Amino acid sequence: MPDDTPLRWSTPPAAIAALSAAGIALAVTAVVAVPDAAGRVLVGFAAMLVLVTVALALRQRPRLEVLPGGAGIATMRLTGRREFPRAALHRVRIVEYPRFGRRVPMLEIDTVDPATGTESLMIFGRWDLGTDPRTVHAALAVRDLAPDQTPN
Repeated sequence: MPDDTPLRWSTPPAAIAALSAAGIALAVTAVVAVPDAAGRVLVGFAAMLVLVTVALALRQRPRLEVLPGGAGIATMRLTGRREFPRAALHRVRIVEYPRFGRRVPMLEIDTVDPATGTESLMIFGRWDLGTDPRTVHAALAVRDLAPDQTPN
């Protein structure tokens, strides 16, 4: 795979569309089908939470991408896009966390700003990346963007 191939990962559009449909269905159900006020409030609140999740997923697209020429990575957060040059990547690794009785892989990216020494930790799961985090780690490793350093 050439180094200049743009690589971006984000929540799949089909998942966002399905979540949008579920949120709208909940909102319609709250207005039309729920007879009591307390039920309308609860179902309406659930609809609002689902639609807020949709808005957050749309705002943070693409969630992770490789900068042109493999110069580093960029992430999209609620506050906007943030770029991390190769020198800022301290550790990129796969960590498996227990969830619902099984081990789930997550991509952990530790960064250290060379100028200020500010550290940050980003954790990405399948929902964030739209694919298995191990696949993303492998793609980053091929571009030499996945240093694995043990803590001091």
